[in-house]
Amino acid sequence: MNYRTVWRFISYILMVEGIFMIPAIIISLIYREGSWICFFLTILITWLFAGVVNLLTRKEKGGFYAKEGLLCVGLSWMMISFFGALPFFFSGAIPSFIDALFETVSGFTTTGASILLSVEDLPRGILYWRSFSHWLGGMGVLVFLLAIASVGDRNQGFTMHLLRAESPGPSVGKILPKMRDTAKILYLIYIALTVLDFIFLLFGRMPVFDALCTALGTAGTGGFGIKNDSIAGYSTYIQWVCTVFMLLFGVNFSCYYLIIFGKARSVFKDEEFRMYWSIVLVATILIALNVSPLFSSIKETITHSAFTVATIITTTGFATADFDAWPAFSKSIILLLMVLGASAGSTGGGLKCARAMLLLKSLKRNIEQTLKPQRVQVIRVNERVMDEKIIANTNAYLAGYVVIIIVSFIAISLDGMSVTTNFSAVIACFNNIGPGLDAVGPTCNYAAFSDISKIVLIFDMLLGRLEIFPILVLLSPTTWRNK
Repeated sequence: MNYRTVWRFISYILMVEGIFMIPAIIISLIYREGSWICFFLTILITWLFAGVVNLLTRKEKGGFYAKEGLLCVGLSWMMISFFGALPFFFSGAIPSFIDALFETVSGFTTTGASILLSVEDLPRGILYWRSFSHWLGGMGVLVFLLAIASVGDRNQGFTMHLLRAESPGPSVGKILPKMRDTAKILYLIYIALTVLDFIFLLFGRMPVFDALCTALGTAGTGGFGIKNDSIAGYSTYIQWVCTVFMLLFGVNFSCYYLIIFGKARSVFKDEEFRMYWSIVLVATILIALNVSPLFSSIKETITHSAFTVATIITTTGFATADFDAWPAFSKSIILLLMVLGASAGSTGGGLKCARAMLLLKSLKRNIEQTLKPQRVQVIRVNERVMDEKIIANTNAYLAGYVVIIIVSFIAISLDGMSVTTNFSAVIACFNNIGPGLDAVGPTCNYAAFSDISKIVLIFDMLLGRLEIFPILVLLSPTTWRNK
């Protein structure tokens, strides 16, 4: 195990995190808030720790392989969450450090689950940092560092191992020959869509600060609102802008690269792309038909139905209506969308459409092999034969997914809340959605859970965002052996 390289890279990550806190200081000063001191103190502590680690690992040597990549990603996300929670704790906005850590992990993992009873009472600098954590975690802080800096790619496979460990989906491929160029393209597209979303929100006469925080939360498909009623208090135009951009950020970013370079036809032939939009359309129609008696007009029904489908399938977590009060049929669809999630290679969470497609095709192949055991069966996606390693990893992911949900559900059930609350809380946190059902519905929060349950849910959020394995390898004795 090449510990020096791992910790040296983590030191770079923490330095970048400190830099990203500087705008929060500026915003705090503009609004004459004392919270700037908390950010300043956090930056000093973070940079001091990063500097010491960087100094101690300056003589790094050795290779960088898949094990180092997984370990680097898992530890990095834990470290940025720890230091990212300090402004909440130092400012007194969240007096309990466990609660501050829960809020921060929820932000970085783009979950949007909150323990705050009134977000409107928070200082603007804290609100900005809370929303910006979504944006940074959406595409990945390690991907950002790979895009802007050279931090050790002399080791063969360095960037590939990191990008594969942090990026969501059953597989990560190259858009360009070099992975660093791929990371740059991904972030340029990400920034462009975020700016476009911000501009459209301004056209709806949304205040600049509100538009900034909303655009950051939409881009990262995070869902932290700066109003107690989330997006419900804004105009129908703004709600539709959020709906459209949530769905756009739920698309595999490779599709945008192909469209930009004139290969739109291949995008529309993509099986996952068509599956994603088909599910959105069908789910919206079914829910709209089911909830129509609850609203006064067809326009209002379609608006809330489309918004809810978009916010759940992309695992954003914004809300315009209390879907926990909707009929059981609609809530069942919503629960299924929570599990399914958006496209691989997007900022959305969940199982992912690509992974669900592979599981269905694998099931079909197994049935056909049972009927015709002598026949060689392969699984094709977009007319290409899928590597059996990807199929095996997908099946392993599903097994881990089920086991983690069961264990987490049993663990938090000790708090004595309802089965619906506990199950939907685990599903919502593990799939990085935010709001669940019952006591953790869109009009409620996670404050009532005990500290033990919050720690369980914190790990669920990290496991879901990093696709299980970068966190699980930290618990394996094999990871920590030198040979």
